[in-house]
Amino acid sequence: MEDITVEDLKSRLDNNEKFVFLDVREDWEYEDDNLGAINIPLGDLPGRLDELERYKDQEIIVHCRSGARSGNAKKFLESKGYSKVRNVLGGILAYRSL
Repeated sequence: MEDITVEDLKSRLDNNEKFVFLDVREDWEYEDDNLGAINIPLGDLPGRLDELERYKDQEIIVHCRSGARSGNAKKFLESKGYSKVRNVLGGILAYRSL
């Protein structure tokens, strides 16, 4: 799936739209800017994939600090059969500037 802009993400969060929201930053980063996502740091993702299994056919929006780690998470999830994964372009840094 195509990636999503921070503007689109904010709009969807404001409208309480239904999607799976995943934050792949480290715990300490998550505490600074918690947008309500499930927090699984990128390095932990392979070992915690079972936590996302039930969402395999749902839209999953992944974010991190800048969009780099979430881009890697998207590629990893897609390689495991997740077909509706979207990366937040620019990450939390871009989101903060809204």
